[in-house]
Amino acid sequence: MENNFKSTGEYIASEELMSSVNIAMALEKPLLIKGEPGTGKTMLAKAVADALNKKLLVWNIKSTTKAQEGLYTYDTIQRLYDSQFGGENVDDISHYIKLGKLGEAFDSDEQVVLLIDEIDKADLEFPNDLLWELDQMEFYIYETKKTVKAKKRPIVIITSNAEKELPDAFLRRCIFHYIDFPNQELMEEIVKTHVPDIEEKMLKNAMDTFYEIRSYSQLRKKPATSELIDWLNAMMIGGIDPDIIRKELPFVGVLIKKDEDLEVIRRRVD
Repeated sequence: MENNFKSTGEYIASEELMSSVNIAMALEKPLLIKGEPGTGKTMLAKAVADALNKKLLVWNIKSTTKAQEGLYTYDTIQRLYDSQFGGENVDDISHYIKLGKLGEAFDSDEQVVLLIDEIDKADLEFPNDLLWELDQMEFYIYETKKTVKAKKRPIVIITSNAEKELPDAFLRRCIFHYIDFPNQELMEEIVKTHVPDIEEKMLKNAMDTFYEIRSYSQLRKKPATSELIDWLNAMMIGGIDPDIIRKELPFVGVLIKKDEDLEVIRRRVD
């Protein structure tokens, strides 16, 4: 393949994830990424853009987001204001058309990476409303009677936290990959890219404790990669003795964010 994604200095990807990215690019299909929080779903798009030296466009989805916003918006209020107060280009409707992130990706002269982040936050019809655009790589602007067609097909990465089930018709059009939480070996690689100066005994004792904590089934929110990295940095800054990590759980508030989870951990570790 001409474009071939590999791990970067800041993002360590498994072989399975790299294969999924490359297959999605080769088949020219969106890549749908799921996984628990902290597994690097959102950062994947940046890593792909960096690895392939391409611009990254990010469309952050909220509960109120509509598919139309990703295509274009027509600023009727501004046009009305300009018509009343003598603004220029009032008769040129295209002057009041603003492309959304998907529209920008289609209009780009160079291939870009488009991240549609947390698609499951929107309503159930949102994914279906994008089927034509993601299939045909084009959309129609009714106000100007013009079609915007992708000059270069973007690399589309879509993330989901599985808050809602996505429609089957949408899923059929995607390559799917679930990012498993990193095992201890892969996590060590990830940690060392972010905390290169960590002492081996500190790393081992903290990792053993971290994975033990994650094994507690009663936890409502398991600590993720970002919490582990913050915890390690906190302990290094605090000059913590690695031998006391499991027993005393220093700076445990960096790892655990819920009161009830803190009680579970204290009962188990004591």
